[in-house]
Amino acid sequence: MKFFTLLLCLFSISLSAQDSYEPSSDFPYGRPNPDAPEQIKDFESMIGICDCTNTNRNPDGSWSEPIKMTWEFKYIMNGTAVQDMALKTDGTHAGSIRQFNADSSRWYVHWYSSKTPSTSLPVWEGNKEDDKIVLYKERKAPNGMDGYYRLTFYDISEMGYKWIGEWIDKGRTVTFPTRKIVCTKKDK
Repeated sequence: MKFFTLLLCLFSISLSAQDSYEPSSDFPYGRPNPDAPEQIKDFESMIGICDCTNTNRNPDGSWSEPIKMTWEFKYIMNGTAVQDMALKTDGTHAGSIRQFNADSSRWYVHWYSSKTPSTSLPVWEGNKEDDKIVLYKERKAPNGMDGYYRLTFYDISEMGYKWIGEWIDKGRTVTFPTRKIVCTKKDK
């Protein structure tokens, strides 16, 4: 009986170690795993929930009226990845799973949306550059010109952050912003 009790205790300790960095009542957004690459903390200031405004470029080149949304970031996969979920008041929702690959020294961001369900998730990749997080995905412009869609988080602080989505050419000289988001932390 003592052996069974010891085995059960060891099994319970092993299971709790597997998820000790997951969201919990003490840590509602999880925690970074100390065994993960140090870059797991690149999103640290964004962890939590923000109230945001989302503005899109209209076909005529003007900017749309802002749409309110909440954007939540949390650590997942036992603190080795970051997940975000954007819930917009217009009924569209989206999210990402962000994993840092130590072999390539790059973030890989897998995006999904209620508006555009997909059998294969689009992937952006990039890194923290100075005080910004910059991610790229190859994408042609509406006129067929080769380029990238670039996502940039900037003005990141404990109070909130800004985000911009923009098409850029391969030489990275022509930039056309198509979407802007401004976020303020709810739980400062």
